Amino acid sequence: MNLKHTLAALVCAALTSLNCAAAQTPPSFAREQAVIDFARDLEQRQGFNADELLAQFAQTRPNSKVLQLIKPPTSPLQRSWERYRPRFLNERRIDGGIRFWQENQAKLARARALYGVPEEIIVAIIGVETEYGRNTGGFRVLEALATLAFHYPPRAEFFRTELEQFLLLARENNLDPLAVKGSFAGAIGIPQFMPGSQRRYAVDFDGDQRVDLGNSVDDAIGSVGRFLEQHGWQAGQGIAVPASSQGEPERSLLEAGLRPSLKVTELSAKGVFSDADPAATVALIDLVSPGRETEYWLGFDNFYVITRYNRSSFYAMSVFQLAEEIRKRMPR
Repeated sequence: MNLKHTLAALVCAALTSLNCAAAQTPPSFAREQAVIDFARDLEQRQGFNADELLAQFAQTRPNSKVLQLIKPPTSPLQRSWERYRPRFLNERRIDGGIRFWQENQAKLARARALYGVPEEIIVAIIGVETEYGRNTGGFRVLEALATLAFHYPPRAEFFRTELEQFLLLARENNLDPLAVKGSFAGAIGIPQFMPGSQRRYAVDFDGDQRVDLGNSVDDAIGSVGRFLEQHGWQAGQGIAVPASSQGEPERSLLEAGLRPSLKVTELSAKGVFSDADPAATVALIDLVSPGRETEYWLGFDNFYVITRYNRSSFYAMSVFQLAEEIRKRMPR
């Protein structure tokens, strides 16, 4: 093959590669009828300019990484407390929590006074969520929420609501929707609030006349405290106590769920024992690990409140145990 033919072949190959890449790049959201309808609906109900919204959607495309992360694994691993716990209860997060508490003592004490939530619980939630603000997410929130709202049918309704809440949040705070970064699921800032939660529960805790969960540690601390208080936190009350069981508990006791509905006396009569007040109402929590004995706990109302942040008993127990460890090691 002479040089002319070789160059022609290379050009042809390059063009083919570019065409393939273009074919693999999904069109912008602005070309999807469902998104157009969504923008028109927000124009009618919320006073947005639909053309301006579509101009923003024209700069975003479905994100395959978001869809990959949101979907359950094809071969799901068995739930394992033994595997889950060390992700959050480790020396790095404990030491980081002590430093965070020391650096923000006055703010945490003020949040406790206002909302009744102990300092260590606020610290632990921020530690579990973003390791004290170090990992707040690198996805464009508009793109992530739009991807899930229009390309993930199992939870499309929820994410369309959160997309609307995000656009309202951006308008209220004079933010560029294209510039806000967060998690693959659209959670924002140091405490990883979903947009709807930020609009409902976040507070301006530093007094600068704006709520900034991305940069203001004060606002993050106050907002976590208020979130828990608004979901029913009971100041001065317990969170969880260990329990033991004579054999495997009745399934009905575990299927009763995370909201406390079982009397401690009832559990004792059925072979589940603890040091809890016999008159208390609790939930039976099973922390399972394949190949090991299940760890049982009794969760009080405050344990249930933590699960409103993330609806997982593993999550709530990680927050509780991390908080306890930070509190024990905090210099007096």
